Amino acid sequence: MEKTKTQEMTKRMKTQDIVYIAIGVALTTVCSWINIPFTVPFTLQTFAVFAVLLLLGGERGTIAILVYVLMGSVGIPVFAGFKGGFGVIFGNTGGYIIGFIFTGLIYLLFTKLFGQKKFAGIAALVLGLIVCYAFGTAWFMFLYMKNTGPVGLTTVLSWCVFPFIIPDLAKMAVAYVISKRVKPFIKD
Repeated sequence: MEKTKTQEMTKRMKTQDIVYIAIGVALTTVCSWINIPFTVPFTLQTFAVFAVLLLLGGERGTIAILVYVLMGSVGIPVFAGFKGGFGVIFGNTGGYIIGFIFTGLIYLLFTKLFGQKKFAGIAALVLGLIVCYAFGTAWFMFLYMKNTGPVGLTTVLSWCVFPFIIPDLAKMAVAYVISKRVKPFIKD
C-alpha cells in the first residue's frame, strides 16, 4: 500500500513538472513574439528566461529553455518574428538564443551550490546574462566576419549588447518582483 502511494506521488510530480515546463515554454514563446526589430531584436525573451528560472527553479526552468530552443530549432515558429528552424539558430543572432541555455545552466549550478537564496539567484541571472551576451557576441562576430567582412568588437557590442543592458536588467528586476509574488502558488 505504501509503495503504491509513493509511486503515485512520483508520477504526479512528474506530470506536474511537465505541465510547469510546458507553461514555461509557452511563456517564453509568447514573450519572444513581442519584439521591436533591430540588429538583435528587442524582445521579452530575456524576461521570460529570467521569470521561468525564478518561478520554476533551476532544473525545470533550464529544461523549459532547452525545450524552447529545440522546438525553434526544428522549425516551430517560437522565436522572435514568428521564426523557427536551423536558419535562425545558425544565423547571426542564434548565439544569443543558445546563450539562454547557458543562463539556465548557470542558474541551476548556483541554486544547487547556494540554495534558493536571493543573492544566489540574482548573481546567477547576472552571470548567466553576461555569458549569454559573450557567447552570442562571439557567435555574431564569427558569422558576420565570415559573411560580410571584418568588424570590430566595439562595433558589435554597440549593435548587440550595449543597447540591451539596461532593458535586460529592468526585465530581470521585474521578473524577480513577479516571481516573489507568484512563487508561493507554485508547487515544488
